[in-house]
Amino acid sequence: MTAQPSNRFTLTQRLVLAIAPPLVSALVRLVGLTWRFEVIAEDGVTPVLCGQKPGPEIYCFWHQCVLPCTVYFRHSHAVILISRSFDGELITRILRRFGYDAVRGSSSRGGQEGLLGLRRIIESGGTAIFTADGPRGPIYRTKMGPIKLAQVTGAPIGVFHLEPERAWTLNSWDRFLIPKPFTRICVSWAQWTHVPEGLPAEQFELKREELNAALERARIRALAHFGKAAQ
Repeated sequence: MTAQPSNRFTLTQRLVLAIAPPLVSALVRLVGLTWRFEVIAEDGVTPVLCGQKPGPEIYCFWHQCVLPCTVYFRHSHAVILISRSFDGELITRILRRFGYDAVRGSSSRGGQEGLLGLRRIIESGGTAIFTADGPRGPIYRTKMGPIKLAQVTGAPIGVFHLEPERAWTLNSWDRFLIPKPFTRICVSWAQWTHVPEGLPAEQFELKREELNAALERARIRALAHFGKAAQ
């Protein structure tokens, strides 16, 4: 996917875009080497393991666990929907250093274009990723994008959460998690969500609620794995 025109940004933003991605990616790679991933799954669910190459599937997770997801799925070559904002451009440039690519759009701007780009990815055998409550929340409430994409492609939606045992939590809308060095990280999988290709639009909300419930089950099971209470 093509990068966004750099002349959309201020001089300071362009300097950040030039300097930050190599520094941040190097730091994440270094600290990521110390993380220990532990995989759990609901009954009947076969999790996708680190290093596996997934197929034409859709993955969903909460925005707060972008950082551990970046490391865990770095071999997937998946494509993620990211907003056209400055923050989105910065994230895109960092993710590309881990083998990901991006289509640009969001639930608020450019959504249809973004979904069309992800549809092409699925139809060509690739994997699409959504931060289900991104880019601005509300937290733990999935948007409709994954349901629409699954309906037009027939691709299943894989649902998971990555919870660090020890992490710094930012004071942001998503309570963004930065796993501490040498921590354990639980990769918790819930039941996959399947959306029939012929599903009428009036039933999309029911499927969105099903997906939302699966994401929350994955998160709560991951918290319980480390003896943490649900928040």
